[in-house]
Amino acid sequence: MPLLQDRVAIVTGSGRGIGREFALCLASEGAKVVVNDVGASLSGESTEERPAEEVVKEIEKAGGTAVPNFDSVSDFDGAGRIIQTAVDTFGKVDILVNNAGIIRDKSLVKMDEADFDAVIAVHLKGSFNCTRHAAPLMKEAGYGRIINITSSAGLRGNFGQTNYGAAKAGLMGMTFVWAVELAKYGITVNAMAPAGATRMTANLYAEADYEPPPTLDPALNAPIIAYLASEQAAHVNGQVLGRTDYAFTLFQTPRQIAWMWKDGGWDPAGVAEHFDATLGQHLQPVGMVMPKGLDQKK
Repeated sequence: MPLLQDRVAIVTGSGRGIGREFALCLASEGAKVVVNDVGASLSGESTEERPAEEVVKEIEKAGGTAVPNFDSVSDFDGAGRIIQTAVDTFGKVDILVNNAGIIRDKSLVKMDEADFDAVIAVHLKGSFNCTRHAAPLMKEAGYGRIINITSSAGLRGNFGQTNYGAAKAGLMGMTFVWAVELAKYGITVNAMAPAGATRMTANLYAEADYEPPPTLDPALNAPIIAYLASEQAAHVNGQVLGRTDYAFTLFQTPRQIAWMWKDGGWDPAGVAEHFDATLGQHLQPVGMVMPKGLDQKK
């Protein structure tokens, strides 16, 4: 029996790329899917494209059930309409994958307020908006699966992505909070940092004259999303997972790993004298780990 038989899923930003693969996979496992996508450009400007309709057609051609939705997650009322589409069409919502996102990459000293606000509005506020509308329905039903799509840019840092990294790190924080708040209602909340060659990364690869290997196939991310969305993952809550090559990975949350203690507390001179010998030896590196080959390109 498919993992998600008779479940209803919403995947935001699922008209293209990794989100599309999530929608196709969930549908292949028996879920009825709301394919949400506004058809915007990478930086969030509106276009005439309707990729959500194309994904719905793919799902239906494969024997699945889906419906498109074109509302923006960044608008609170629009997010409500996304959730209502599932209720009106399929009678409920069991699964929410907060995947919608845009990018406006610039270094800190070149980024303006609009670039920052736009990215935060889609990734972070958009995830809040959709979850705020979906969670009460899941609570009433006594069942729910919420999966936030984060990124190594937020977990490790990446040049030129102040806005994107902040949003993705914020999603990690919201995952922990929601996991604590909603667990008693039969709702799990997890996050996943995917990897894949999509239009979001196309410029990076083009500039480096780099051909993405098979390990960057965006479809490789989807199986763990289907698992987290299933009844079988009821014991998995408040976790941050990822993918590297053909492996799924598990991130540990920021946690204390070393202590520098002094009876009565420290003064600045004491901290300066002892820091390197105690805490200093445990300092972590920052920055994303790039795929093999790309890290050697100029």
